[in-house]
Amino acid sequence: MTSITADAQQNARWIAGWLTICAITILGMILLGGVTRLTESGLSMVDWRPIMGIIPPLTEAQWLDTFAAYQQYPEYQKLNQGMDLAGFKQIFWFEYLHRVLGRLIGLMYFVPLVIFAMRRMITPQLLPTLILLLTLGAAQGLLGWYMVQSGLVDRPSVSQYRLTAHLGVAVAIYALMIWLILRVGSDRSPSLKAIPPIGWVLLIGVYTLILSGGFMAGTDAGFAYPTWPLMGETFVPLGYYAEGWQATFEGVATIHFNHRMLAYALALLVLVVSIKSLRQSDYLPVRRGAGCMLLALTFQVGLGIGTVLTQVAIPMAATHQVGAVLLLTAVLYWIHAQTDQKLVISA
Repeated sequence: MTSITADAQQNARWIAGWLTICAITILGMILLGGVTRLTESGLSMVDWRPIMGIIPPLTEAQWLDTFAAYQQYPEYQKLNQGMDLAGFKQIFWFEYLHRVLGRLIGLMYFVPLVIFAMRRMITPQLLPTLILLLTLGAAQGLLGWYMVQSGLVDRPSVSQYRLTAHLGVAVAIYALMIWLILRVGSDRSPSLKAIPPIGWVLLIGVYTLILSGGFMAGTDAGFAYPTWPLMGETFVPLGYYAEGWQATFEGVATIHFNHRMLAYALALLVLVVSIKSLRQSDYLPVRRGAGCMLLALTFQVGLGIGTVLTQVAIPMAATHQVGAVLLLTAVLYWIHAQTDQKLVISA
């Protein structure tokens, strides 16, 4: 019995380590995706070749052919008319690296999954969730191309709806992976049913704020009001919901204001929950989780204000996007610690 337990623990460590490497790489993918968007590089590759697309242009003739293909689409014709080959290469490489990293993540996940499954290192309870992650990853690749296609028709930018969906699936994959890492690495494995209501509120709140950030990016709403705490000369911007309910997803002023209000509300909630946990709990993981949430919140609020005031400077804005995911990570850690604490008390 002891040897079986030892083997199970060893298997759990292997799986947790594998998922941790994948999660860190996905975080890098989210960062690179943000940089690709901010540098307006996402439409530089106008076709999708899942296998052969991993080989970039290698000769001058291939580069000229690739550039000629780009010139047939709206981004070049309406925004980048007159761009030379050197300028094209700069935006091409961001999108190329983004796509190649996506394929690399797929291999990093799929190959060990098959090996672990064949060696019976994965428990029957865990395997369906790991297969779900594989399915979501494949869907994410298709969704990425579906997003790019929206910028190759009439307008020289991708749909904010498709961009937000693409970001949302990426973050959902990352969040589920983090939860699995926490569960696999624990002797006690709390289920989703054990999550307290305030945990769900925090989790849904952070995820909604990230989706709101997707609409900010998709409509370039961050450029519209480079002031804080006011938006222009007023707290509530002129034209707020003047376009009707569609402004929630399409109106620049409305999207920007709603994003700020969501951020304020979530910041207050995280602050209250964290301080309450630090005051009332003696369980070290809960206190550590609360401290991580406070640290991530402070970091993220500062980055959000800095992004606005610098008119969406690329380093600031890209870090702000990653900061949101780090806050989500801290929330997941705190939630797991809370559920783990209940199991410790009841044991």
